[in-house]
Amino acid sequence: MLRPTTLAVMLLALGPARADEGPSRTTTDNAEYCEALAARLAASPAPVSDAPRELGEEGRRLCASGHVRTGIAKLRRALRATRAEVRAE
Repeated sequence: MLRPTTLAVMLLALGPARADEGPSRTTTDNAEYCEALAARLAASPAPVSDAPRELGEEGRRLCASGHVRTGIAKLRRALRATRAEVRAE
């Protein structure tokens, strides 16, 4: 059984929720999440330059070959680069 002080410390360690954060999104390192990221990249409204497109393709290949965590990282980088391009226009 947890002592009240232990419980209080645990709750404080979690920290307060920030109002400027959007709804939390649970992510998992699995093939479905790879597909979701690839779909978001494909649905990007702006034309994608070579660098983000190549990152996205590499991410898809890595996910397909079983390197899911690395593939997800590449797909996320591609999405960030695409958003940066849209803001720069």
